[in-house]
Amino acid sequence: MRTVTGSRWTRRFHTVLMNAGAVSMRAGAVLTMAAAVAGVGAQAGAEPGAPEAPPIEAARVLPLPPELDPGFYRQPPEVLAATAPGEVIAVRQVNVANFGLIPLNVDAWQVSYRSNDSRDQPISAVATLIKPRGVAPEPRKLLSVQIAEDSTAGYCTPSYALQHLSIAPLVGQIVAPGEFVFAQAALQQGWAVVIPDHQGPNSAYAAGPLGGRITLDGIRAATAFEPLGVGPDAPVGMYGYSGGSMPTGHAAELHKTYAPELNIVAAAQGGVGADLGATLNMANNQATSGLVFAAVMGLAREYPDFAAFLDRNIDPLGRALMALKAPLCVQYQSALFPFLNMKGLLRTQGDPLHDPVVQAMLEDTKLGKTVPDMPMFLWHSAWDEILPLGSTDQLVNTYCQNPDARVQYTRDHASEHILAEVTGGPAALLWLRDRLNGVPAASGCATTDMPTMLATPGELPFLASVFGETVASFFGKPIGAR
Repeated sequence: MRTVTGSRWTRRFHTVLMNAGAVSMRAGAVLTMAAAVAGVGAQAGAEPGAPEAPPIEAARVLPLPPELDPGFYRQPPEVLAATAPGEVIAVRQVNVANFGLIPLNVDAWQVSYRSNDSRDQPISAVATLIKPRGVAPEPRKLLSVQIAEDSTAGYCTPSYALQHLSIAPLVGQIVAPGEFVFAQAALQQGWAVVIPDHQGPNSAYAAGPLGGRITLDGIRAATAFEPLGVGPDAPVGMYGYSGGSMPTGHAAELHKTYAPELNIVAAAQGGVGADLGATLNMANNQATSGLVFAAVMGLAREYPDFAAFLDRNIDPLGRALMALKAPLCVQYQSALFPFLNMKGLLRTQGDPLHDPVVQAMLEDTKLGKTVPDMPMFLWHSAWDEILPLGSTDQLVNTYCQNPDARVQYTRDHASEHILAEVTGGPAALLWLRDRLNGVPAASGCATTDMPTMLATPGELPFLASVFGETVASFFGKPIGAR
């Protein structure tokens, strides 16, 4: 797709990244010498005839964004072709931190692994694996947290944004550090956590089927990575909100056909992006159009026919906006160009959403094609201004036409989109805790309307505990230690 390139702002930004990368590579030169030695220990105890584990590289003093680290983030095609989905290709230690500044007392690694795109072609994928301190029952439970990246640049990925001394929180990636608190709540329970870069190597924001595959392969990678202490039979849960709900929901629907060997016992998704066509209709000419226009850009990176449709039909203003927004993280994607007439940027006769190419893309990304084979916890603000409540209502109704569906659905009436994660996320984690502890979910479907999900039994004490442990971690307390 043709775009306006070479903008002065983009060139200056990449110059900053290049200078930061040069410092990092010089600072990490000595550490790299020790990488192979560190990896030898990880291979000790491997079964005879088992594939040799990749060496574990040492952590860098200053992390590099994906744009400056293609050797890790983009594996060679011949390596990917010779690797099974979910198989780890490269590993390195990392230092994770709150807002890029306050290190966490945990063990953390990044893994580069093979996944598949939405056309089942091999691609590179990266996930962050985090192990809490303390002793946990074997095997250790695992939670896959799909953070809402909602951006169209590599430096906005969770794997970079969550690292100590990352600049991403300073230049627009504000969601990943905020949602990282929910991952820390899981670590405080003694669970291991995997956080995939579910938008893939091209930052394909909103491409749910792609994110579902990357999520499932990230769980495969996590359960196979011995230092994490999560074996192949460990109980696994999945959590995602808003931009993270899409890969979570698609992973739940794809589980029984794409990765049936994984012991995924439950999935929770809130602020659900069930129908992108309905989302665009709601956002057009409204305050949220800047964020949704970024999703249009992300979808074009995963769907070639849709990219060609945009290239044929978008007007010069739309083309300029795409070039301007391409290198931005979520804060600036959301803030720039509210009340944009997105449909008006396309020179088509009639509603562009009715074009067969657009319809095919929207159908592929729509949830509800199959009923997940694990219990589901869904929640949505009754006043959500970004993702339409009616689409989630319809998704639940679709699931619950099947007698095998196990769905608990809550509509929160004292929130909007952002607040609903604050009030509903802890309830979802409590529900996931029961499932991971082996407590059976109720059979069938239940829909509940609550004035606020803060009234969920046990939520306020749980919130107080999470807050207290998080503050204590700022002062170096080991997360997960009892």
